[in-house]
Amino acid sequence: MSASPSPLGLFISPVTPLQQNCTVVWCTATKKAAVIDPGASGPAILAEIQRRGLEMEQIWITHGHLDHAGGAAELNEISGAPIIGPHPDDQFWIDGIPAQGQMYGLPEARSFTPTRWLDEGDELTLGQTRWQVFRTPGHTPGHVIFYCEAARFAQVGDVLFKGSVGRTDFPQSDPRALVTSIVTKLWPLGDDVTFVPGHGPHSTFGAERRDNPFVSDRALAGQGMRFSPESERRSPP
Repeated sequence: MSASPSPLGLFISPVTPLQQNCTVVWCTATKKAAVIDPGASGPAILAEIQRRGLEMEQIWITHGHLDHAGGAAELNEISGAPIIGPHPDDQFWIDGIPAQGQMYGLPEARSFTPTRWLDEGDELTLGQTRWQVFRTPGHTPGHVIFYCEAARFAQVGDVLFKGSVGRTDFPQSDPRALVTSIVTKLWPLGDDVTFVPGHGPHSTFGAERRDNPFVSDRALAGQGMRFSPESERRSPP
């Protein structure tokens, strides 16, 4: 028996000098697409969406750093798609995008006000796919991630990477909150969930629980942390 077709398609376009994973996801049934974290290169991303016969519908932002959100205003203007996310606690990062852009040679980067802010427990619809929003502070205070249960897929921004975790040396970062976000929000979704991070290659939550030197089960036990993802599992919405 052949496997069921995936409800979700995606492609990744690294943008900005920081090579941030701008991720385009779409509902395979309806071809409606969302761009997650357009840090730059909005016209090129939109052109590729159109070349693939997709319909640009939404812009989703995990957090307010330049490399993730610096191109959102431009993409909104040229596509008409609403900007959704992050959590309002990242407004100060969004306000600082023009200054960040000058530092990294991206003078076109602009601040914006999202069409819709997001918070824990919110849901998004893209075509026939449903996405859960989890608030995951630590890297930034207003960071969120996007999870599609039907596809067993998450885009996690700069919370978790293959073999690493997000930086916590920025204003209002919190290393303890970051670990708590990973262990109580990501791990309960399941070891088989594939995730795309903000930078670098994809992985699965199971692989990171086994091998990640910062947040593997073994590493956390060695630090005396007694997190129990099973006891923290969220009830279905």
